[in-house]
Amino acid sequence: MDQPQARPAWRSKSGPSLPEVFRTISVPKDARFWRKLGAFAGPGYLVAVGYMDPGNWATDIAGGSAFGYTLLSVILLSNFMAIVLQSLSAKLGIVTGRDLAQACRDHYSRPVNLALWFACELAIIACDLAEVIGTAIALQLLFGLPLVWGVVLTALDVLLILLLQQRGFRYLEAFIIALLIIITGCFIYTLALAQPDLRAVLGGYVPSSEVVTNPAMLYIAIGILGATVMPHNLYLHSAIVQTRAFDRTPPGKREAIKFATIDSTIALMLALFINSAILILAASAFHFSGRTDVAEIQQAHQLLAPALGAAAASTLFAVALLASGQNSTVTATLAGQIVMEGFLSIRLPGWLRRLITRLIAIVPAVTVAVLYGESGTAKLLVLSQVILSMQLPFAVIPLVYFTSDRTKMGEFANPQWLKLGAWIIAAVIVALNVKLLADVSGISGLISG
Repeated sequence: MDQPQARPAWRSKSGPSLPEVFRTISVPKDARFWRKLGAFAGPGYLVAVGYMDPGNWATDIAGGSAFGYTLLSVILLSNFMAIVLQSLSAKLGIVTGRDLAQACRDHYSRPVNLALWFACELAIIACDLAEVIGTAIALQLLFGLPLVWGVVLTALDVLLILLLQQRGFRYLEAFIIALLIIITGCFIYTLALAQPDLRAVLGGYVPSSEVVTNPAMLYIAIGILGATVMPHNLYLHSAIVQTRAFDRTPPGKREAIKFATIDSTIALMLALFINSAILILAASAFHFSGRTDVAEIQQAHQLLAPALGAAAASTLFAVALLASGQNSTVTATLAGQIVMEGFLSIRLPGWLRRLITRLIAIVPAVTVAVLYGESGTAKLLVLSQVILSMQLPFAVIPLVYFTSDRTKMGEFANPQWLKLGAWIIAAVIVALNVKLLADVSGISGLISG
Protein backbone atom coordinates (compact mmCIF):
# COMPACT_ATOMS: atom_id res chain seq x y z
CA MET A 1 0.00 0.00 0.00
CA ASP A 2 1.31 3.44 -0.92
CA GLN A 3 2.20 5.61 2.00
CA PRO A 4 0.37 8.98 2.12
CA GLN A 5 2.60 11.85 1.15
CA ALA A 6 3.53 14.29 3.88
CA ARG A 7 1.88 17.66 3.70
CA PRO A 8 4.37 20.28 2.42
CA ALA A 9 5.25 22.96 4.91
CA TRP A 10 5.03 25.85 2.42
CA ARG A 11 3.68 26.33 -1.09
CA SER A 12 6.70 28.34 -2.22
CA LYS A 13 10.02 29.77 -1.05
CA SER A 14 10.41 33.43 -0.28
CA GLY A 15 13.56 35.47 -0.72
CA PRO A 16 15.22 37.25 2.19
CA SER A 17 13.19 39.73 4.19
CA LEU A 18 14.53 43.33 3.98
CA PRO A 19 17.30 42.12 1.62
CA GLU A 20 19.33 45.33 1.91
CA VAL A 21 19.99 44.63 5.62
CA PHE A 22 19.52 40.84 5.70
CA ARG A 23 22.16 39.20 7.96
CA THR A 24 24.30 42.35 7.93
CA ILE A 25 24.94 42.40 11.70
CA SER A 26 27.49 39.84 12.84
CA VAL A 27 27.02 37.68 15.92
CA PRO A 28 30.19 36.55 17.77
CA LYS A 29 30.25 32.75 18.05
CA ASP A 30 32.35 32.13 21.16
CA ALA A 31 31.62 35.32 23.09
CA ARG A 32 30.22 35.64 26.61
CA PHE A 33 26.52 36.02 27.35
CA TRP A 34 26.45 39.83 27.58
CA ARG A 35 28.39 40.37 24.36
CA LYS A 36 26.03 38.09 22.47
CA LEU A 37 23.04 39.80 24.00
CA GLY A 38 24.48 43.11 22.81
CA ALA A 39 24.74 41.74 19.27
CA PHE A 40 21.07 40.74 19.30
CA ALA A 41 19.85 43.87 21.13
CA GLY A 42 18.02 46.37 18.94
CA PRO A 43 15.02 44.83 17.16
CA GLY A 44 13.07 44.66 20.40
CA TYR A 45 13.37 48.42 20.86
CA LEU A 46 12.13 49.09 17.32
CA VAL A 47 9.12 46.94 18.18
CA ALA A 48 8.60 48.55 21.59
CA VAL A 49 8.04 52.04 20.18
CA GLY A 50 4.76 50.85 18.67
CA TYR A 51 3.56 50.15 22.20
CA MET A 52 4.00 53.76 23.31
CA ASP A 53 2.80 55.73 20.29
CA PRO A 54 0.37 58.71 20.48
CA GLY A 55 -2.60 56.33 20.35
CA ASN A 56 -1.46 54.81 23.64
CA TRP A 57 -1.08 58.27 25.12
CA ALA A 58 -4.73 59.08 24.44
CA THR A 59 -6.07 55.94 26.13
CA ASP A 60 -3.64 56.11 29.07
CA ILE A 61 -4.45 59.76 29.78
CA ALA A 62 -8.18 59.06 29.65
CA GLY A 63 -7.84 56.03 31.94
CA GLY A 64 -5.64 57.76 34.51
CA SER A 65 -7.67 60.95 34.79
CA ALA A 66 -11.01 59.11 35.00
CA PHE A 67 -10.17 56.14 37.22
CA GLY A 68 -6.87 56.81 38.96
CA TYR A 69 -4.45 53.89 39.11
CA THR A 70 -7.03 51.11 38.62
CA LEU A 71 -6.30 50.47 34.95
CA LEU A 72 -2.59 49.86 35.56
CA SER A 73 -3.58 46.18 35.79
CA VAL A 74 -4.88 46.38 32.21
CA ILE A 75 -1.59 47.90 31.00
CA LEU A 76 0.28 45.06 32.74
CA LEU A 77 -1.97 42.41 31.14
CA SER A 78 -1.61 44.05 27.71
CA ASN A 79 2.15 44.09 28.07
CA PHE A 80 2.22 40.40 29.00
CA MET A 81 0.20 39.58 25.87
CA ALA A 82 2.59 41.68 23.78
CA ILE A 83 5.66 39.88 25.19
CA VAL A 84 4.22 36.47 24.25
CA LEU A 85 3.14 37.51 20.74
CA GLN A 86 6.39 39.31 19.93
CA SER A 87 8.41 36.31 21.05
CA LEU A 88 6.37 34.16 18.64
CA SER A 89 6.98 36.68 15.87
CA ALA A 90 10.74 36.60 16.45
CA LYS A 91 10.70 32.78 16.52
CA LEU A 92 8.82 32.62 13.21
CA GLY A 93 11.42 34.80 11.49
CA ILE A 94 14.42 32.99 12.98
CA VAL A 95 13.22 29.43 12.36
CA THR A 96 11.56 29.72 8.95
CA GLY A 97 13.60 32.55 7.40
CA ARG A 98 10.30 34.26 6.56
CA ASP A 99 8.63 37.32 7.96
CA LEU A 100 4.93 37.04 8.79
CA ALA A 101 3.85 38.57 5.45
CA GLN A 102 6.00 36.10 3.49
CA ALA A 103 4.69 33.23 5.59
CA CYS A 104 1.12 34.23 4.74
CA ARG A 105 1.97 34.47 1.03
CA ASP A 106 3.62 31.06 1.08
CA HIS A 107 0.66 29.44 2.87
CA TYR A 108 -2.60 31.08 1.79
CA SER A 109 -4.19 31.46 -1.64
CA ARG A 110 -3.72 34.67 -3.62
CA PRO A 111 -7.22 36.07 -2.89
CA VAL A 112 -6.67 35.55 0.85
CA ASN A 113 -3.25 37.16 0.63
CA LEU A 114 -4.63 40.19 -1.19
CA ALA A 115 -7.29 40.60 1.50
CA LEU A 116 -4.68 40.29 4.27
CA TRP A 117 -2.38 42.74 2.49
CA PHE A 118 -5.17 45.31 2.06
CA ALA A 119 -6.19 45.03 5.72
CA CYS A 120 -2.58 45.41 6.82
CA GLU A 121 -2.01 48.44 4.60
CA LEU A 122 -5.06 50.08 6.19
CA ALA A 123 -3.59 49.37 9.61
CA ILE A 124 -0.21 50.87 8.67
CA ILE A 125 -1.87 53.98 7.26
CA ALA A 126 -3.94 54.26 10.45
CA CYS A 127 -0.77 53.90 12.52
CA ASP A 128 0.92 56.57 10.42
CA LEU A 129 -2.13 58.77 10.90
CA ALA A 130 -1.69 58.52 14.67
CA GLU A 131 1.98 59.48 14.32
CA VAL A 132 1.13 62.44 12.06
CA ILE A 133 -1.43 63.76 14.54
CA GLY A 134 0.78 63.10 17.56
CA THR A 135 3.78 64.85 16.00
CA ALA A 136 1.63 67.79 14.89
CA ILE A 137 0.19 68.16 18.40
CA ALA A 138 3.71 68.07 19.87
CA LEU A 139 4.91 70.78 17.46
CA GLN A 140 1.90 72.89 18.37
CA LEU A 141 2.54 72.48 22.10
CA LEU A 142 6.28 73.22 21.82
CA PHE A 143 6.38 75.94 19.17
CA GLY A 144 2.80 77.17 18.78
CA LEU A 145 2.56 75.90 15.20
CA PRO A 146 -1.01 75.55 13.89
CA LEU A 147 -2.04 71.91 13.62
CA VAL A 148 -2.32 72.16 9.83
CA TRP A 149 1.29 73.32 9.45
CA GLY A 150 2.46 70.66 11.91
CA VAL A 151 0.76 67.95 9.87
CA VAL A 152 2.37 69.21 6.65
CA LEU A 153 5.84 69.37 8.26
CA THR A 154 5.65 65.69 9.17
CA ALA A 155 6.30 64.90 5.51
CA LEU A 156 9.91 66.05 6.03
CA ASP A 157 10.76 63.08 8.23
CA VAL A 158 11.08 61.09 4.99
CA LEU A 159 14.53 62.68 4.63
CA LEU A 160 15.53 61.67 8.17
CA ILE A 161 14.53 58.05 7.66
CA LEU A 162 16.26 57.87 4.28
CA LEU A 163 19.49 59.18 5.83
CA LEU A 164 19.36 56.66 8.68
CA GLN A 165 18.67 53.73 6.36
CA GLN A 166 21.64 54.67 4.16
CA ARG A 167 23.99 54.70 7.17
CA GLY A 168 23.09 51.13 8.20
CA PHE A 169 20.59 49.30 10.36
CA ARG A 170 22.58 49.82 13.56
CA TYR A 171 22.29 53.60 13.10
CA LEU A 172 18.53 53.23 12.80
CA GLU A 173 18.43 51.20 16.01
CA ALA A 174 20.66 53.73 17.78
CA PHE A 175 18.34 56.58 16.75
CA ILE A 176 15.33 54.72 18.13
CA ILE A 177 17.07 53.90 21.41
CA ALA A 178 18.24 57.51 21.83
CA LEU A 179 14.67 58.78 21.50
CA LEU A 180 13.50 56.12 23.95
CA ILE A 181 16.06 57.38 26.46
CA ILE A 182 14.71 60.93 26.00
CA ILE A 183 11.12 59.74 26.56
CA THR A 184 12.12 57.78 29.65
CA GLY A 185 14.06 60.71 31.11
CA CYS A 186 11.13 63.07 30.58
CA PHE A 187 8.75 60.79 32.44
CA ILE A 188 11.14 60.06 35.29
CA TYR A 189 11.37 63.81 35.90
CA THR A 190 7.62 64.46 35.66
CA LEU A 191 6.83 61.50 37.92
CA ALA A 192 9.29 62.85 40.47
CA LEU A 193 7.35 66.14 40.39
CA ALA A 194 3.99 64.37 40.68
CA GLN A 195 5.13 62.30 43.70
CA PRO A 196 2.51 59.55 43.32
CA ASP A 197 1.56 57.35 46.28
CA LEU A 198 3.78 54.30 45.69
CA ARG A 199 1.52 51.93 47.64
CA ALA A 200 -1.53 53.04 45.65
CA VAL A 201 0.40 52.69 42.40
CA LEU A 202 1.42 49.11 43.21
CA GLY A 203 -2.19 48.38 44.18
CA GLY A 204 -3.25 49.51 40.71
CA TYR A 205 -1.39 46.59 39.16
CA VAL A 206 -3.64 44.16 41.06
CA PRO A 207 -6.68 43.25 38.88
CA SER A 208 -9.99 44.64 40.07
CA SER A 209 -13.47 43.27 39.29
CA GLU A 210 -14.58 46.87 38.81
CA VAL A 211 -12.81 46.92 35.44
CA VAL A 212 -15.43 44.47 34.17
CA THR A 213 -18.48 45.67 36.12
CA ASN A 214 -18.05 49.40 35.38
CA PRO A 215 -19.04 49.96 31.70
CA ALA A 216 -17.06 53.20 31.34
CA MET A 217 -13.95 51.61 32.86
CA LEU A 218 -14.36 48.51 30.69
CA TYR A 219 -14.56 50.67 27.58
CA ILE A 220 -11.28 52.43 28.32
CA ALA A 221 -9.69 49.10 29.33
CA ILE A 222 -10.58 47.70 25.91
CA GLY A 223 -9.18 50.85 24.32
CA ILE A 224 -5.88 50.33 26.17
CA LEU A 225 -5.70 46.72 25.00
CA GLY A 226 -6.58 47.73 21.45
CA ALA A 227 -3.94 50.44 21.37
CA THR A 228 -1.21 48.31 22.92
CA VAL A 229 -0.86 45.22 20.71
CA MET A 230 -0.03 46.66 17.29
CA PRO A 231 -0.58 44.38 14.26
CA HIS A 232 2.23 45.84 12.16
CA ASN A 233 4.72 45.07 14.95
CA LEU A 234 4.17 41.35 14.41
CA TYR A 235 5.19 41.72 10.76
CA LEU A 236 8.06 44.02 11.68
CA HIS A 237 9.65 41.86 14.37
CA SER A 238 9.64 38.69 12.25
CA ALA A 239 11.68 40.57 9.63
CA ILE A 240 14.18 42.62 11.60
CA VAL A 241 15.41 39.67 13.71
CA GLN A 242 16.83 38.38 10.43
CA THR A 243 19.30 41.28 10.28
CA ARG A 244 21.48 39.18 12.63
CA ALA A 245 23.92 36.72 11.02
CA PHE A 246 23.30 33.90 13.50
CA ASP A 247 24.19 30.26 12.84
CA ARG A 248 21.37 28.59 10.85
CA THR A 249 21.83 25.21 12.60
CA PRO A 250 19.21 24.11 15.20
CA PRO A 251 21.48 25.09 18.13
CA GLY A 252 22.17 28.44 16.46
CA LYS A 253 18.47 29.10 15.92
CA ARG A 254 17.71 28.09 19.51
CA GLU A 255 20.29 30.54 20.78
CA ALA A 256 18.98 33.29 18.47
CA ILE A 257 15.42 32.73 19.75
CA LYS A 258 16.66 33.00 23.33
CA PHE A 259 18.50 36.28 22.83
CA ALA A 260 15.80 37.79 20.60
CA THR A 261 13.19 36.99 23.27
CA ILE A 262 15.33 38.56 26.00
CA ASP A 263 15.83 41.64 23.80
CA SER A 264 12.12 42.13 23.10
CA THR A 265 11.10 41.37 26.70
CA ILE A 266 13.47 43.99 28.13
CA ALA A 267 12.33 46.53 25.53
CA LEU A 268 8.66 45.84 26.24
CA MET A 269 9.25 46.25 29.97
CA LEU A 270 10.46 49.75 29.07
CA ALA A 271 7.21 50.24 27.15
CA LEU A 272 5.36 49.06 30.27
CA PHE A 273 7.12 51.77 32.27
CA ILE A 274 6.27 54.50 29.73
CA ASN A 275 2.60 53.55 29.45
CA SER A 276 2.34 53.19 33.21
CA ALA A 277 4.03 56.56 33.66
CA ILE A 278 1.52 58.29 31.38
CA LEU A 279 -1.42 56.82 33.30
CA ILE A 280 0.19 57.45 36.71
CA LEU A 281 0.94 61.04 35.73
CA ALA A 282 -2.66 61.60 34.59
CA ALA A 283 -3.99 60.03 37.79
CA SER A 284 -1.67 61.99 40.10
CA ALA A 285 -2.06 65.34 38.37
CA PHE A 286 -5.75 65.21 37.43
CA HIS A 287 -7.83 62.41 38.99
CA PHE A 288 -6.95 63.07 42.62
CA SER A 289 -7.48 66.81 42.20
CA GLY A 290 -10.99 66.30 40.84
CA ARG A 291 -10.19 66.68 37.11
CA THR A 292 -11.59 63.34 35.93
CA ASP A 293 -12.62 64.68 32.53
CA VAL A 294 -9.14 65.08 31.00
CA ALA A 295 -9.11 62.87 27.92
CA GLU A 296 -7.10 64.76 25.26
CA ILE A 297 -3.35 65.25 24.93
CA GLN A 298 -3.60 69.03 24.49
CA GLN A 299 -5.79 69.33 27.58
CA ALA A 300 -3.35 67.28 29.64
CA HIS A 301 -0.46 69.48 28.50
CA GLN A 302 -2.28 72.67 29.50
CA LEU A 303 -3.08 71.39 32.98
CA LEU A 304 0.21 69.70 33.86
CA ALA A 305 2.18 72.81 34.83
CA PRO A 306 -0.52 74.19 37.20
CA ALA A 307 -1.10 70.73 38.67
CA LEU A 308 2.57 69.94 39.32
CA GLY A 309 3.79 73.47 39.97
CA ALA A 310 6.55 73.41 37.34
CA ALA A 311 6.45 74.77 33.78
CA ALA A 312 9.10 72.22 32.78
CA ALA A 313 6.56 69.42 33.27
CA SER A 314 4.45 70.55 30.32
CA THR A 315 7.50 71.11 28.12
CA LEU A 316 8.97 67.69 28.83
CA PHE A 317 5.56 66.12 28.25
CA ALA A 318 5.51 67.67 24.75
CA VAL A 319 9.14 66.68 24.08
CA ALA A 320 8.35 63.08 24.98
CA LEU A 321 5.31 63.16 22.69
CA LEU A 322 7.42 64.47 19.80
CA ALA A 323 10.03 61.75 20.36
CA SER A 324 7.27 59.14 20.53
CA GLY A 325 5.78 60.27 17.23
CA GLN A 326 9.14 60.29 15.47
CA ASN A 327 10.04 56.86 16.81
CA SER A 328 6.79 55.31 15.67
CA THR A 329 7.03 56.83 12.22
CA VAL A 330 10.33 55.01 11.56
CA THR A 331 8.91 51.61 12.48
CA ALA A 332 5.73 52.18 10.46
CA THR A 333 7.88 52.80 7.39
CA LEU A 334 9.79 49.57 7.84
CA ALA A 335 6.56 47.65 8.45
CA GLY A 336 5.10 49.08 5.25
CA GLN A 337 8.10 47.93 3.25
CA ILE A 338 7.95 44.44 4.82
CA VAL A 339 4.23 44.06 4.14
CA MET A 340 4.38 45.20 0.51
CA GLU A 341 7.40 43.06 -0.32
CA GLY A 342 6.16 40.08 1.68
CA PHE A 343 2.60 39.88 0.37
CA LEU A 344 3.07 41.19 -3.17
CA SER A 345 6.80 40.81 -3.95
CA ILE A 346 6.80 44.48 -4.97
CA ARG A 347 9.83 46.55 -4.02
CA LEU A 348 9.82 50.32 -3.88
CA PRO A 349 12.63 52.66 -2.82
CA GLY A 350 12.35 53.40 0.91
CA TRP A 351 11.80 57.13 0.38
CA LEU A 352 8.99 56.51 -2.14
CA ARG A 353 7.24 53.98 0.07
CA ARG A 354 7.47 56.39 3.01
CA LEU A 355 6.23 59.33 0.98
CA ILE A 356 3.20 57.44 -0.32
CA THR A 357 2.21 56.24 3.16
CA ARG A 358 2.76 59.64 4.71
CA LEU A 359 0.78 61.51 2.03
CA ILE A 360 -2.15 59.12 2.46
CA ALA A 361 -2.10 59.89 6.20
CA ILE A 362 -1.61 63.64 5.75
CA VAL A 363 -4.67 64.21 3.56
CA PRO A 364 -7.32 63.22 6.17
CA ALA A 365 -5.30 64.82 8.99
CA VAL A 366 -5.08 68.17 7.17
CA THR A 367 -8.76 68.03 6.21
CA VAL A 368 -9.91 67.36 9.77
CA ALA A 369 -7.50 69.94 11.24
CA VAL A 370 -8.83 72.63 8.89
CA LEU A 371 -12.52 71.80 9.33
CA TYR A 372 -12.74 70.73 12.97
CA GLY A 373 -9.55 71.83 14.76
CA GLU A 374 -8.22 70.19 17.92
CA SER A 375 -11.37 68.26 18.84
CA GLY A 376 -11.51 66.74 15.37
CA THR A 377 -7.89 65.58 15.44
CA ALA A 378 -8.43 64.02 18.87
CA LYS A 379 -11.36 62.00 17.48
CA LEU A 380 -9.31 61.07 14.42
CA LEU A 381 -6.59 59.78 16.75
CA VAL A 382 -9.11 57.46 18.41
CA LEU A 383 -10.44 56.38 15.01
CA SER A 384 -6.94 55.37 13.94
CA GLN A 385 -6.76 53.02 16.93
CA VAL A 386 -10.10 51.46 15.96
CA ILE A 387 -8.79 50.73 12.45
CA LEU A 388 -5.71 49.14 13.98
CA SER A 389 -7.94 46.99 16.17
CA MET A 390 -9.89 45.80 13.13
CA GLN A 391 -6.71 44.43 11.54
CA LEU A 392 -5.24 42.82 14.64
CA PRO A 393 -6.96 39.39 14.39
CA PHE A 394 -5.68 39.01 10.81
CA ALA A 395 -2.11 39.18 12.11
CA VAL A 396 -2.43 37.36 15.45
CA ILE A 397 -4.30 34.28 14.22
CA PRO A 398 -1.86 33.39 11.37
CA LEU A 399 1.09 34.01 13.70
CA VAL A 400 -0.18 31.63 16.38
CA TYR A 401 -1.18 29.06 13.75
CA PHE A 402 2.16 29.08 11.94
CA THR A 403 4.28 28.87 15.10
CA SER A 404 2.14 26.00 16.42
CA ASP A 405 2.41 23.96 13.19
CA ARG A 406 5.11 21.28 13.44
CA THR A 407 5.32 20.89 9.64
CA LYS A 408 6.43 24.53 9.43
CA MET A 409 8.44 24.91 12.63
CA GLY A 410 9.76 21.38 13.23
CA GLU A 411 11.21 20.97 16.71
CA PHE A 412 10.63 24.70 17.35
CA ALA A 413 6.83 24.43 17.16
CA ASN A 414 5.04 25.82 20.20
CA PRO A 415 4.73 23.25 23.02
CA GLN A 416 1.20 22.47 24.17
CA TRP A 417 1.22 24.90 27.10
CA LEU A 418 2.42 27.76 24.92
CA LYS A 419 0.03 26.84 22.11
CA LEU A 420 -2.90 26.90 24.55
CA GLY A 421 -1.76 30.18 26.11
CA ALA A 422 -1.21 31.82 22.71
CA TRP A 423 -4.66 30.80 21.46
CA ILE A 424 -6.24 32.12 24.67
CA ILE A 425 -4.41 35.44 24.18
CA ALA A 426 -5.56 35.54 20.55
CA ALA A 427 -9.16 34.82 21.59
CA VAL A 428 -9.11 37.50 24.30
CA ILE A 429 -7.64 40.10 21.93
CA VAL A 430 -10.14 39.28 19.20
CA ALA A 431 -13.11 39.34 21.60
CA LEU A 432 -12.06 42.62 23.21
CA ASN A 433 -11.41 44.28 19.87
CA VAL A 434 -14.79 43.14 18.55
CA LYS A 435 -16.30 44.69 21.67
CA LEU A 436 -14.32 47.88 21.05
CA LEU A 437 -15.55 48.11 17.48
CA ALA A 438 -19.14 47.43 18.50
CA ASP A 439 -19.16 50.12 21.17
CA VAL A 440 -16.88 52.75 19.68
CA SER A 441 -18.16 56.29 19.82
CA GLY A 442 -15.01 57.97 21.11
CA ILE A 443 -13.34 57.33 24.45
CA SER A 444 -13.40 60.99 25.44
CA GLY A 445 -17.04 61.30 24.43
CA LEU A 446 -17.99 58.43 26.72
CA ILE A 447 -16.20 59.94 29.70
CA SER A 448 -17.49 63.47 29.22
CA GLY A 449 -20.98 62.07 28.67
